[in-house]
Amino acid sequence: MRRFVIRIFLFGQSSGKVGGPPKLTERNSEGRSEICVPENLGFLSGRMKADEKPRWGLVSPSGVAYHFGTSGLSVAVATVVTHPLDVLKVRLQMQLVGQKGPLTGMGRLFLQVFKNEGPRFLYLGLTPALTRSVLYGGLRLGLYEPSKYACNWAFGSNNVFVKIGSAGFSGAVATALTNPVEVLKVRLQMNPNLRKGAAGELRAIISEEGVKALWKGVGPAMARAATLTASQLATYDETKRMLIRLTPLEEGFHLHLTSSTVAGLVSTLLTAPVDMIKTRLMLQQESERVGSYRNGFHCAYQVLRTEGPRGLYKGSLAMFARLGPQTTITFVVCEQLRELVGMKAI
Repeated sequence: MRRFVIRIFLFGQSSGKVGGPPKLTERNSEGRSEICVPENLGFLSGRMKADEKPRWGLVSPSGVAYHFGTSGLSVAVATVVTHPLDVLKVRLQMQLVGQKGPLTGMGRLFLQVFKNEGPRFLYLGLTPALTRSVLYGGLRLGLYEPSKYACNWAFGSNNVFVKIGSAGFSGAVATALTNPVEVLKVRLQMNPNLRKGAAGELRAIISEEGVKALWKGVGPAMARAATLTASQLATYDETKRMLIRLTPLEEGFHLHLTSSTVAGLVSTLLTAPVDMIKTRLMLQQESERVGSYRNGFHCAYQVLRTEGPRGLYKGSLAMFARLGPQTTITFVVCEQLRELVGMKAI
């Protein structure tokens, strides 16, 4: 049986010079062509240092599977734990659409919905949420290291701006590919009486609104994902480096817990308004009383005009209560899984 392997090129700097791009293929000892890709894409257990010279290595398809699989699985675990807060956040964001007035708090809304719909409401839309977690989470976290090291090779720098740009890119790409699952999830979360399930709702959306409806809110969703991923991953990455340098903490659970908590706080502050706009666009039918939103900017304008600045932060407490623990769980579980399969920490 033929053994498939991939040649790996390690991005790095050598004597202050950055060479040209590596060959796309190379002949091995048996005369067969092998694909050349950067070693530091995270598929291997190695970690690049700033002054490290280029070298060659090998990676198997299982290494790629481990890289993306650990990312997707960690996000899925966090989703199961925090999904009830996500449902509550969506309900809070859809309060008093197009109106100003006193908002129902998170605790009171929880009691009202629990009384009217029962405990089942806590996990509405869980199936598409888990599907999205594995796909979106795997891509969002999995593409970060390849993007970061590609930028390092291209520009000869691995500073915080490179990390922000790489994380933003990976988040936007992941969301563009998985937006239909997100639309399906929020529709199910807002409509507890649907009996047709995820598959039936998907067919209904396509037949009644067209395939294009599956990409409603994709612009704000990409902006939100780029902001979220950049704030989470760049903050987590930089916080870890600072804590290792300035404190006695070393690579391990306590370092991961502290860094992920900081990342959760920062990401919540930056993404709450964008997340609210994304939800409104995905639930256009629920907002018909104020007319259709043409795009994300129009939605933000309408919310500010009819609901005031506070409207942009509807559901922000639920979002913080969800995103903080989700960020912590995601990174802690991901780091443990990477260690389990023999990969180095993020």
